[in-house]
Amino acid sequence: MNRAADVAVAGASLVVASPVLLLAALAIKLEDRGPVLYRQTRVGKDGVDFDLLKLRTMVVGAETMGAGLAVTEGDSRITRAGRFLRRLSLDELPQLWNVVRGEMSVIGPRPTLRYQVEQYDERQRHRLDVRPGITGWAQINGRATLAWADRIELDVWYVENRSPLVDLRILARTPAALFSGTYKGDTGGWKPPVP
Repeated sequence: MNRAADVAVAGASLVVASPVLLLAALAIKLEDRGPVLYRQTRVGKDGVDFDLLKLRTMVVGAETMGAGLAVTEGDSRITRAGRFLRRLSLDELPQLWNVVRGEMSVIGPRPTLRYQVEQYDERQRHRLDVRPGITGWAQINGRATLAWADRIELDVWYVENRSPLVDLRILARTPAALFSGTYKGDTGGWKPPVP
């Protein structure tokens, strides 16, 4: 039932968002003629890797410059179009296609990078018991302002307590989190702890 709802919601959202995606693609292409989409390997359900899709918001080759995979506030690698897309999380829209393909769900813990997963303890690995999501419990509860361990704890709570009612609460609160600036769909500036 959840899978059917995911496909229905993601498919309909892709249709509705297609004009925004088209305008965003045009803005990205006009700025530096680089690729519109950015693919990054993330860890999904049961620890399986998949290619997460995003609209490209940084200069080509950004992962090999500056802070590498970490992205900080005011990062100089972010393009002009990218700043606008990130502000409203429009860069996450292509992940609706990840949902249609079955790699993600509309709601669930955000998919993280392999090196982040390798830092999980046994309890935190429960994040991987469900498909990662576009939005989730941590996103609506202050993700941008929370410590990494607190974000993971919120995700584990979701995995242990998920229900249609919790999912509806997440969907209802996501727009407010988006426009208040507390929502961060991506992994932000997370860095592995120093041993």
